[in-house]
Order: sequence, then C-alpha cells, then structure tokens
Amino acid sequence: MSAPVLLTMSGSLRKGSYNRMLIAEAVRAFGEAEVIEGDLNLPLYDGDVEDAGTPPAVQTLMDQVVRADALVIGAPEYNKGISGVLKNAIDWLSRANPPVLKNKVAVILSAAGGRTGGETGHFMTHSILTQLQVNVVHGPLILVAAAQNEFGEDGTLNNDFLKGQVEDRMARLRDMIA
Repeated sequence: MSAPVLLTMSGSLRKGSYNRMLIAEAVRAFGEAEVIEGDLNLPLYDGDVEDAGTPPAVQTLMDQVVRADALVIGAPEYNKGISGVLKNAIDWLSRANPPVLKNKVAVILSAAGGRTGGETGHFMTHSILTQLQVNVVHGPLILVAAAQNEFGEDGTLNNDFLKGQVEDRMARLRDMIA
C-alpha cells in the first residue's frame, strides 16, 4: 500500500512564515506520507481570465488537490480576516469542473504574531471550506499565538501543549483517510 498524499497549502507566501512552520510540524506529526507543497502564488481570480482558459499554475493546483488524500492548510490572519492568497486559491479551486474540493479531508492550522493566533482567519477559512463541502477535521482550534515565541531556531514548535494538539489532529486525519 502506498503512502498517503498530503497537499500543503500555506496562506502566507513568505518562505519563513509561521504558518509554513506549523504546516511542517503537522507533516512531521502525521508520519509517513508523500507531501506536495501547493504553490498559492496564483493570478488573481478573474472571470475573464477563466473564460480564456484556466491558467497553468491554477490547473497544477487543481490537479494536486485531485491527487491528494488530504489537505493541510495554514490559514494566517491578515487584518482580522483570511489572507488574500488563501482566499484567491480557494476561489480558483471552487471553479473546477468537476469540483475538486468536494469531499476532500482537510486540517486547518493557524499561527500569528498576535494574541489570538489567527482565530478570525481560521474561522473564515473553515466557513468557506464547509460551504464547498470539504470535510474539515474537527476539534479544538489549533491557534499559535505570539508565534515568534513558540518556534525554535530549527522551525519546530517549542510548546508541548501545542505540539500535542497538532499530533492529535494529525492522528485523527490519518484515521479519517485510512
């Protein structure tokens, strides 16, 4: 039996982002898997662009979603909302025909430098994905507040409580896609 395929999607494009670090922690906690990093640096959704044909970068992401057994989504909060990068990617993915997100399994994680850990961005991402019939793995929200203090030099979580939450969520994901 082949290893499950995880598609990671970070709503922050910055290489050293806390959400990318949190996704990496989740992938480590999951265990053996083929991991594909989705590139969310996409053109802005525009119906006129779509009418001319799905852009190659968008098609690649759509194909990766189809291939994936599960999605691991880092949902940062920008100005009390979902990041434009993540919203744009979801908007493009929602346009696929046949639908690529319907019945996919996903974990949402959020990290932010502020005191709420990206709570509003997390809620908005969850709400959007639920409307698109994505099966979000439920449980206590994984929100890493003051993220600049929670990750070590090597990018791993220092906080044992948060690490345990991530491990629990990824174990539940493994069970859901087994």
